[in-house]
Amino acid sequence: MPGHKENQATRREQILEAAYEVALRRGIDGLTVRAVAARARLSHGLVFFHFKRKDQLGLALLDRVLAGTLSLTVGNEIRTIRKPRERLQALFQQELQRLSEEPRRLRLLLEFWTRGGHNAVIRQKIAAGLDRYRKGFQDLAAEISGPDAKRSDKGTSAGTAAVAVSLIIGYPVQAMIDPENVSVEKYLAALRGAMGQLGVAA
Repeated sequence: MPGHKENQATRREQILEAAYEVALRRGIDGLTVRAVAARARLSHGLVFFHFKRKDQLGLALLDRVLAGTLSLTVGNEIRTIRKPRERLQALFQQELQRLSEEPRRLRLLLEFWTRGGHNAVIRQKIAAGLDRYRKGFQDLAAEISGPDAKRSDKGTSAGTAAVAVSLIIGYPVQAMIDPENVSVEKYLAALRGAMGQLGVAA
């Protein structure tokens, strides 16, 4: 019955949204079925109906966190930039800004990362998310070399993508450590020398 399936999908989404809100406020340790049910205004039994165990709810939440942090969108405003180096620079700046706007999302990702040291499923999900995220940068970095790039140039674009992603994810971490002295503008200015390949400018 289509209506029944739609209702179940809506209820599942309601539970996941509640879990996300609970985790943003309390961290993963505060993610309990009781807290999620209360936030969603549902019974414990209904939460367990959709997620048989707490760890299933946690893994579904991880998918949502990955979608919110390591999901790369290259919009037309970037795609229409004529010079490949400037496109890559614009994407870098877009992502730096985006991830700095909601540091709690990155905190959740880092909490899951810590748990991934003892949980292969979490580790594999995060690794896959990072691979997809880096690939978006690598595709733009490869355009700088052009279609006739040598194999060594392709290796350079992969390295450039890895550096870019490391710096982007590192920014919110630095902002959490020293929020009064770290801003996007200061961070970009400090990276001018190190990020010469990307042509980053404040």
